[in-house]
Amino acid sequence: MMSLPKLMVAPNGATKTKSDHPRLPITLDEITETARACFAAGADGLHLHLRDAQGRHLLDAGAYAEALTHLRAAVPGMVLQITTEAAGIYEPPHQRRVALDSGAALVSIALREMLRDDETVTRRFYEDCAAKGIAVQHILYDRTDAEALARVLPTSMLRGPTLQLLFVLGRYTEGQSSDPSMLDPFTGWLGTAGIEPDWMVCAFGPGESDALLAAHAIGGKMRVGFENSLWHADGSIARDNAEQVARLIARLAGRE
Repeated sequence: MMSLPKLMVAPNGATKTKSDHPRLPITLDEITETARACFAAGADGLHLHLRDAQGRHLLDAGAYAEALTHLRAAVPGMVLQITTEAAGIYEPPHQRRVALDSGAALVSIALREMLRDDETVTRRFYEDCAAKGIAVQHILYDRTDAEALARVLPTSMLRGPTLQLLFVLGRYTEGQSSDPSMLDPFTGWLGTAGIEPDWMVCAFGPGESDALLAAHAIGGKMRVGFENSLWHADGSIARDNAEQVARLIARLAGRE
């Protein structure tokens, strides 16, 4: 299975619009332009959300397949991951079909969304993904999610070398805030569980880059972009996703 990229950009998300930021990419052409700019700035992965003709969140296996073909040609060096986010629209059976039928090699899936169905169904779905060579990045919002994952996943998958996780630091409901201390419950769980997954962090608000750098310092990977934050660490609004990528890399290199 394909590993997670070191620095993934999540440029739009499911709900933000151009009223949130005029350079938020909505159409596939805009997403492609953003992907190219972010790749040039140093991001090696793209977390892909699609929208329909009205700009609404879209989960559609055929639309994903077309978009992936387009992006693989446009940005051949970039790792592409699709989302299965429900966004209050889709139910687990539909999300499962999209994950399995889109042709994506990497898929992000929120465990708590899957667990709206029976745990046995969820476990079988993860096994089906593994059988097809699809790398699932399990989205975990808190330690309770992490402990549920340990209960649901077969032991061979939990302790295997291909386990991928995304730890979410902060929430929209907390005023778009995050800080490095929010990582502690997750790293504590990793130590208790005795596992060494391929893990990544995303974070909200002006504290985004501080949280990502803290994760990087202890072996985590980073996801940056307008899906979670529009701000730089100094509180200023980013010009675009590529500027966020460039500023994070500059901080990583000690140039800021």
